[in-house]
Amino acid sequence: MFKQILDPANNMFITWLVALVPVAALLFMLAVLRWSAWVATLVGSLVTLVLGLWVWHMPFDDGIRAYLYGSATGVWNVDWITFWGVMLFNTLVVTGTFDKLRRWLIAQATQDVRVQTILFAWAFGALLEGLVGFGYPWAFVAPILIAIGIPDLDAIRVAAIANNAPVSYGALGAPIIALAAVTGYPLLALSGSISKIVAILALLPPWILLYLVSGKKGMWEAWPLAVVGSLAYIAGQFPVGVYLGPYLPDVAGSIVCFVALLLLLKVWQPKQVRGYGGAPITGVAATEAHGLTAGDILQAWMPIAVLVIVVVAWTGPWSGLPKISLLTLQVAAASSISEGATITAAFKWTPFVGGSAILASWIIIALLLRVNGRQLAEIWNKTWTQMWGACLVGVFIFGLAYVYNYSGMAASLAKAFSSIGSAFIVVAPILGFIGVALSGSNTSTNAMFGKFQALVGQILGFPPLLMPTVNSVGAEIGKPIAPQTASVGVSTTRFVRNEGEVIRHNFLWTLFMLAYLIVISVACYWFFPGIAKL
Repeated sequence: MFKQILDPANNMFITWLVALVPVAALLFMLAVLRWSAWVATLVGSLVTLVLGLWVWHMPFDDGIRAYLYGSATGVWNVDWITFWGVMLFNTLVVTGTFDKLRRWLIAQATQDVRVQTILFAWAFGALLEGLVGFGYPWAFVAPILIAIGIPDLDAIRVAAIANNAPVSYGALGAPIIALAAVTGYPLLALSGSISKIVAILALLPPWILLYLVSGKKGMWEAWPLAVVGSLAYIAGQFPVGVYLGPYLPDVAGSIVCFVALLLLLKVWQPKQVRGYGGAPITGVAATEAHGLTAGDILQAWMPIAVLVIVVVAWTGPWSGLPKISLLTLQVAAASSISEGATITAAFKWTPFVGGSAILASWIIIALLLRVNGRQLAEIWNKTWTQMWGACLVGVFIFGLAYVYNYSGMAASLAKAFSSIGSAFIVVAPILGFIGVALSGSNTSTNAMFGKFQALVGQILGFPPLLMPTVNSVGAEIGKPIAPQTASVGVSTTRFVRNEGEVIRHNFLWTLFMLAYLIVISVACYWFFPGIAKL
């Protein structure tokens, strides 16, 4: 069995620098050269393979196997779920079902900008993130906010800040599925640990959103919206994330949030109706009617109901389907950190994973919506155009991550960073933040840094799940300043190809959220370590 080398340069500082090369090269290609993500991850994965063979003396045949097993894992565990998730979303758009849902929601809001912001940016944005991710919440929510009178740049910022908390569970849980794949930790355990941190994180954004659209006075006047909006989202996402897994926490959180907010508006509304900036609105006109029949409303919500029922029945702890495995391929190495422990690069073909549940949901929904051949071709072409690059990223980033872990590079980097000691609890969320700010992908950041964070935690004696958890949640926070996310998010506004101005506008509030997460991380480490134990 291949024995990993902890310090191949015989100088830990030099080894640390060399181990950083794949990470630095990948981020340089993405953030400075602005290469397409799939090209950057392809080149980065080849650089990682060469370093693993040359510097860490990884056997060639085992290294190639590790790369291939990683790529296969990326295709089956991540690409399979994100592709069918986007297929489902595009089906709703092409058939007009999504527009009916949007019109119905708009009709439920009052003319108050604070009500509209919490309903659309917070609740509706969480639903979009849970279904598709990839910056789509910005792209769909920002035009709605602009239409209700929020200036373009501020509308994008509101959509971006609202999108913080749901990101770990975006695209039907793809980031957490990736994290489980590279760390080897149980998927449900990671989902539950992340859910607890996200629940604390989610207490803050609704207050920020109210402040951004109406100022300090407007925020305090509308405090029930912030309280109900945050607690209702948590009430939906928390039990689903802890007990069912990473597929539907955002969807459940958004639905509970919608229901709670609409019930609140039946019994309470702000005394003073305010527009953007907190300006009072007098002579308020009635909200525009949605013009939908009861059948239209039922059709608008039906796909969400089908998705929830199928995925919960298919992937819940009572189901044996995800446990069925028909093929296991793996290669092992002796760990350079833990005597007697092994590091494995494995691909398990479990045909009934979460992506298969999404495929089954999509088939049922397509049949119920009576999708015809022309629509099906349009849906497929649209999805393929949007997703082929992202699918290649899944292939290459997982190949990179598996070789990085198997060769011993992750262990060497972890050993170097462990010299920081317990202060690493502050560094861990910052690394996740930097990773996604430059790569644009929570999934890729988890694949790249997940195992490294777990190894540092292991060396320092942290609760096992804490470092991977704060890495994933830190990556949530970096989304508003990620160029790739911004490029999708501004695609429906006048800031197309002007992502830099958007990123600068988002920057300070993003740092504020990062500071809040660091406080949460330190508090969990010192006072509540049990939330991140296996």
